[in-house]
Amino acid sequence: MKHILDNTFKLGFFPTPLQLLPRLSKKSADYTIYIKRDDQTGLATGGNKTRKLEYLIQNALDHGCDTIITAGAQQSNHCRQTAAACAMAGLECHLLLGGELPKQFDGNLLLSKTLGATIHFTGQNRKGEDIGILKSKLIAEGKKCYIIPYGGSNFMGALGFVNAVKELKSQLISKNLNIDYIFFASSSGGMQAGLTMGIDLFELQTTLMPISIDKTFTKEKSLDTIVLKIINEGKENLGIKKTYQLKDCALIEGYDTKGYGIVGENEKTAINTLAKHEGIVLDPVYTGRAFYGMLDYIKQKKISKSNILFWHTGGVPANFYYAPELQ
Repeated sequence: MKHILDNTFKLGFFPTPLQLLPRLSKKSADYTIYIKRDDQTGLATGGNKTRKLEYLIQNALDHGCDTIITAGAQQSNHCRQTAAACAMAGLECHLLLGGELPKQFDGNLLLSKTLGATIHFTGQNRKGEDIGILKSKLIAEGKKCYIIPYGGSNFMGALGFVNAVKELKSQLISKNLNIDYIFFASSSGGMQAGLTMGIDLFELQTTLMPISIDKTFTKEKSLDTIVLKIINEGKENLGIKKTYQLKDCALIEGYDTKGYGIVGENEKTAINTLAKHEGIVLDPVYTGRAFYGMLDYIKQKKISKSNILFWHTGGVPANFYYAPELQ
């Protein structure tokens, strides 16, 4: 029987590059800045969800499912990559997307349609509130459904980022490099949970710096609570003995005050800074917000002199949808 971390459906190109940002590092005298390029995973323009989907899709196949259901915003990177993963695996894909049918499809929404997904527009519900209704309908039609939660964020999806820590540690060893802080966008919790478990499982000495992207996650639970739940579901399967508390899952807040998907000067500043200094493109919803948070920490010297890693989670197609706000 395969070890749980080895049971995947191959979707992406790994390891993703780990590279120095030389011009930004020179500009920030006390800090050396690196970037982990999960925008280069290769699945339908790439992104971090590829790591989660390698485990989720395999789990669906292991259970004999023929149909995938998931949900998100209309510009969801997760939904775009899920549609691509389903195309590769020969699975039917249904996406429940917030909002109403637009006059024109663009950005991630256009790609999700191009990749063959059946799209259901769900008004105010963008986090899977209507999945149960659709599942019942599809079961009545003879489908065997597999539900992927919002953002792919459950224990099975989080395994992608447990394994990502193993990948990163190998790269750091090969470069004889230590990373003191890892900044990344945290929105649905799976990546944060996976990285948290991974750094303990593989004994990587670093501090996670999750930047909150969405100031309201669900009506019932805060995101740190959801991260802790995923960790507690997973640690026994991975043989992790540590007892986790809510403080181990804390997020960096304050950069999310405008709300989810609202692009302001902070996001524009971050996108322009990285693009014009290093030729790398961020997205306006997740990485733009998180990268600004990192730049602000550096500017305000909120962390000591250090080696910093920014984990680029992808999302570039959304720039075309948000073009008016970015100009």
